[in-house]
Amino acid sequence: MLRNLFKGGDKSHDKSEESDAGDGQGNWFNRLRSGLAKTRDQFLSQMSGLLRVGRKIDEDLMEEIEEILIQSDVGVDTTLTLMDNVRERVKAEGLSDSSELESVIKSEVLNLLGADVPLQIEDEKPYTILVLGVNGAGKTTTIGKLASRFTGNGQQVLVAAGDTFRAAAEDQLAIWCERAGAELIRGGENAEPAAVVFDAIHAAKHRNADVLIVDTAGRLHTKKPLMDELAKIGRVMGRAHTGAPHEVLLVIDGTVGQNALIQAKIFNDAVPITGVAVTKLDGTAKGGIVIAVNAEIGAPVKLIGIGEKLDDLRDFAAVDFVEALFADETADA
Repeated sequence: MLRNLFKGGDKSHDKSEESDAGDGQGNWFNRLRSGLAKTRDQFLSQMSGLLRVGRKIDEDLMEEIEEILIQSDVGVDTTLTLMDNVRERVKAEGLSDSSELESVIKSEVLNLLGADVPLQIEDEKPYTILVLGVNGAGKTTTIGKLASRFTGNGQQVLVAAGDTFRAAAEDQLAIWCERAGAELIRGGENAEPAAVVFDAIHAAKHRNADVLIVDTAGRLHTKKPLMDELAKIGRVMGRAHTGAPHEVLLVIDGTVGQNALIQAKIFNDAVPITGVAVTKLDGTAKGGIVIAVNAEIGAPVKLIGIGEKLDDLRDFAAVDFVEALFADETADA
């Protein structure tokens, strides 16, 4: 019953992974569909039974769908908004059979996700990206993959080691920078993070770098001193370079579900978020969090990660995500 209504996907930005591709779009969609398998098992196995042909659309059915969405970590508020919209569509279009709901639900999920907003480097040099996220969310890996993407496009990239509280964080960044062909700017032991970032901006200007990616500390998001430090870094960047930070990217771990939204709101209070990268979607049944992000914090999902390969961090495409979430396992992608 569940069919592939959409096609697409973006091609790899990393040339080292091209041998893994074949057809770039089809291969990526297959990997996305595979990566969302745990979420789909939680979501679709229950949804399929509800949307069988012959069941009447009534309030009991709507409430059962709501329960499934909430269990998939779409979230209470987002689920209620989504289902209110579905109810309006059902009434306006005079739908009566449950089998007619699939296309309506997919359409309304797409409306909630909004238009795709890929992460793009604009003409401003250096283009500054401030990366936020709690420890363990995949922040360092995301920075490394982004650096690899940009250097693969022929851009000069600097990375600022703004997490000066953990020596391991700088060491991990150094490994990623070496792999990506990017330059790491780091301070001394226990250096003030804002000072390291300030120096990095001036180094990026002096070297005419295209992109500066700024790492930040990721201790517990409930610690106010961390939020104060992040806000300070944002202010310092703005004084050192007009318009900086040009992108504020929050990295959230897809496996933590609704807790990610709590993190997002607190980080957003410190430095207004312009985009979100959701990592580890291949290891969670809570992929519904992707649907809730934009609706809950007002910042679009720009990147998703579904694996460890360099090109497993991709620009988010709402149509591909929704189709992969609803994909029939027996259908060709």
